[in-house]
Amino acid sequence: MSVIKNLEPKLVWKHFDEIRKIPRCSKHEEKIRAYILDFAKKQNLKFKTDKTGNVVITKPASKGMEKKTTVILQGHMDMVCEKNSDVKHDFSKDPIKLKLEGDVLTADGTTLGADNGIGLAISLAILEDTHLKHGPLEALFTVDEETGLTGAFAMESNMLTGKILLNLDSEDFGVITVGCAGGGDSQIHLPIKAKPINGNLESMMIKVSGLRGGHSGVDIHEQRGNAVKLLTRMLWKTKDDYKVHVSEIKGGDKHNAIPREAYATVSIDKASKDKFVSTLKNEEKNILGEIKPIDPNFKVEVKPIDKLHTTLSEDTQTKLLDLLHGLPHGVDKMSYDIPDLVETSTNLATVAVKDGGVSIGLSTRSSIRSALQDFRDRIRAVAELSGASVKEDTPYPGWQPNLESSVLKLSKKIFAEMYGKEPKVEAIHAGLECGIIGEKFPGMDMISIGPTIKYPHSPEEQVHVSTVDKFYKYVLKILERI
Repeated sequence: MSVIKNLEPKLVWKHFDEIRKIPRCSKHEEKIRAYILDFAKKQNLKFKTDKTGNVVITKPASKGMEKKTTVILQGHMDMVCEKNSDVKHDFSKDPIKLKLEGDVLTADGTTLGADNGIGLAISLAILEDTHLKHGPLEALFTVDEETGLTGAFAMESNMLTGKILLNLDSEDFGVITVGCAGGGDSQIHLPIKAKPINGNLESMMIKVSGLRGGHSGVDIHEQRGNAVKLLTRMLWKTKDDYKVHVSEIKGGDKHNAIPREAYATVSIDKASKDKFVSTLKNEEKNILGEIKPIDPNFKVEVKPIDKLHTTLSEDTQTKLLDLLHGLPHGVDKMSYDIPDLVETSTNLATVAVKDGGVSIGLSTRSSIRSALQDFRDRIRAVAELSGASVKEDTPYPGWQPNLESSVLKLSKKIFAEMYGKEPKVEAIHAGLECGIIGEKFPGMDMISIGPTIKYPHSPEEQVHVSTVDKFYKYVLKILERI
């Protein structure tokens, strides 16, 4: 029996229980899309799709509410698929295993998919329930939000008719989000040369793990450890004192997740091995002393492996370590206008040796378009100093706050009436689809709201169950009175 079977509201959790069984990693939304379309057919609701895979389901107004403005409920189908390295889980077929402890729902060593599975479940529950009071509804389900906002970018202009949008992809109950950062990715390619390994050498794997990782927008201000940067720091620390031969460096998996784990395979002269390992362990202590308040479980493992036969050339290795050590990660600037809001940051997200080179991915965010481009220019400058090439994707727009929004004013009033306190109104450093939708459909009145979801994009992801019920009732009241 599912641990969420008897949670309230039952209709929401029924749909989430089905959603968590369906593979839906970014760019692989075929099965969740089929589930949503099958749902629409079973409910006799009209729907339409576009070439990208986005889905819109329409539901007529309840009796007597036909003249109300059409409201759009919006969420994304995909989830970030992250797991701990010691967890056996195949995201292409295995259901998410749930753990419920008190008010906190988590997964067993993987991301939970509450981002944005709870938003999907709430939309489906509203579409299914025939006893609700609301005007005409359009439920928009987009694809590939997490890796490039692909669905929102490619959405066709005839998909929506409504002019009020409730984005159900925020993660803090009691907060109404009215703005977000824009962003863009940079992909660096450094050509490599390999050479045979000669001499009386031993090979080993150096692995950095135990870090919390997290969402590169929501959690970047906490200065959590970046596994790729910390591993690079350790190798850079030893490069002048020991003849280390690096064969591979790999870390990170998603552009919007702070890397939790990374490893390198290296070879070193047997006579220097013990001092080399001692230097690594000493640097491990130094790093832990710096980051223990935020990442207390950081650790470094050094394990012997079968002797490697090839390594990076000296020139390639020097360029790679200098490049990784010099590339930025973390907060660059805080907002001058909004207290405690990160204005500009970057996430050094991935590194891997492949296709005759080293591929390094960075994801940059900013609420100011010119600052975003400047930071990407600086990344390009550092990369090109090392002889690497850079490809930049098209940046996605931020969402400019509109504090005079009608739906914002109504939502603030309703929240205060229901829960006896004013909600917070804020902009966030994470990306939301609202910015793109607002550009495509001028005049759209939008807010973003959600239940409390902590640590998205990492295996620590959790949803606070009691806030889901409160949030659902809040959305229903907004729909009734809008």
